[in-house]
Amino acid sequence: MTERDEPSPPERGRTVHGEAANAGHRVLAPDDAEVEAYLEQALHAPPPQRVETEAPEQPETVAVLDFGSQFAQLIARRVRELNVYSELLPHDTPMAELERRGVRAVILSGGPSSVYDENAPRADPAIWSGRIPVLGICYGVQLMAHELGGEVVPTQKREYGPATVTVTDPEGLFVGIDREQPVWMSHGDEILRPPEGFRATAQTDSSPYAGLADPGRNLYGIQFHPEVVHTPVGREVLRNFVVGIAGMRQTWTPSNLVETTVAEIRERVGTGHVICALSGGVDSAVAATLVHRAIGDQLTCIYVDHGLMRKRESELLRVTFERDLGMQLVMVDARDRFLARLAGVEDPEEKRRIIGDEFIRVFEEEAARLGQIDFLVQGTLYPDVIESTTAETKTAAKIKTHHNVGGLPADLRFRLIEPLRYLFKDEVRKVGVELGLPEAMVQRQPFPGPGLAIRIIGEVTADRLDTLREADWIVIDEIKAAGLYRSLWQSFAILTPVRSVGVMGDGRTYANVVAVRAVTSDDGMTADWARLPYEVLAKISSRIVNEVPGVNRVVYDVSSKPPATIEWE
Repeated sequence: MTERDEPSPPERGRTVHGEAANAGHRVLAPDDAEVEAYLEQALHAPPPQRVETEAPEQPETVAVLDFGSQFAQLIARRVRELNVYSELLPHDTPMAELERRGVRAVILSGGPSSVYDENAPRADPAIWSGRIPVLGICYGVQLMAHELGGEVVPTQKREYGPATVTVTDPEGLFVGIDREQPVWMSHGDEILRPPEGFRATAQTDSSPYAGLADPGRNLYGIQFHPEVVHTPVGREVLRNFVVGIAGMRQTWTPSNLVETTVAEIRERVGTGHVICALSGGVDSAVAATLVHRAIGDQLTCIYVDHGLMRKRESELLRVTFERDLGMQLVMVDARDRFLARLAGVEDPEEKRRIIGDEFIRVFEEEAARLGQIDFLVQGTLYPDVIESTTAETKTAAKIKTHHNVGGLPADLRFRLIEPLRYLFKDEVRKVGVELGLPEAMVQRQPFPGPGLAIRIIGEVTADRLDTLREADWIVIDEIKAAGLYRSLWQSFAILTPVRSVGVMGDGRTYANVVAVRAVTSDDGMTADWARLPYEVLAKISSRIVNEVPGVNRVVYDVSSKPPATIEWE
């Protein structure tokens, strides 16, 4: 067959923002990642004829151009904390695209490259035109200097870690900031000579140009990282740029977001019918509640109870969505089906495959009973867009590799509604509060789609699930009693395949070992093991050994991510 004879590709579903549903990326969410991936593979019916819709109008935006910094996503989050909308975009995003997106200011992130290298990432030269304000951070300011005629060279004294910056020009970025400030540095190059028209605004012992400005061209730069907590005045520096210099309005709030999103969904759906798969996680819960507020009984939620949830979580979901919120909820008891297929399986990837496949089967059966469905709600969050290989980012590392487990089929028969696609996790929680969801659900720690199956190392059986469920309940109960639950990203128990000798009631035992995992994190991309008080760990251990049959030993995981992952499988 010649290229001329090749059949045209099938029509593809569209996201709520008008993009092709399988436009080279995966649609995932931190809590609901695997559930979303199962859905992506479940929908094989031919696509209906449809009229494509345009993307909704974007709010005033600060674009963070990503040059590969580990802190790039954090810059966007810090801007959002100022109640100003921001997006992380590829470093070479054309100026025309920025203007199409309503970008009013640009921040250039740091990065691991050197600007004088042949293949160093560059920005569209139109960025320097002065049409919109630009702030360069670390690599960003070096790129600005290099591209505009300055000189950047390897430094003889590299700066990695804490430093003290001296403000030499208390205007622009440094309005209201004391002259001496602790900051966080991370660079091996330095600006030897700034471009013509720039003046120094800050310095350190090693960096005479720790701050640069050319207000006439709307160009500003700093060598240090304002987005990290180790730079205490970083928030004020960003505020001075975003609000002071760029004049952005601080209107990105949960209440405004709910109002605009509900209106967009209502207009988009019209008289169509929508389904949403609830996983029990925060993301799908908030997404479903937003859609329900917009279209009411046109939404049907499907919850597949695979028997792998934590204690009492399925009951909470039913009470919240069916009784309290009045949603149409289909709850499918598929516990026996999942256990039967998991019998004898120990490999974690095989567990995921089986759970995904069975989820697809159950979901398809239930969806078929509902008749004509036009839209599918997914709880995709912004970090999942960033972490995927998409047109929206090129340089972010796929840290959560176990989440990239399924792309959308080309013949997706539903159009997607992703009301949380441009939100970070903390913003989703704020929206959930605004919508009136119960705190136990909104503040719930992330939980993987395959549930307890990947927290049982080895075969998943009803007895082992009961053991882990009880141990996990004690971990959460004691952490909440100590007032620590909200300060942790995740905390849970793992049932290991190890058995050990113990002594209970003057008798020898040979029983299970339970591991306890608790981590702190901003977004789950990296995490540190939590330094829980000894008395809390002691209480957890004592209760598990005394209250959970078949367990005689408890250990605590002190591994950070990286090199470990948060989950064990």
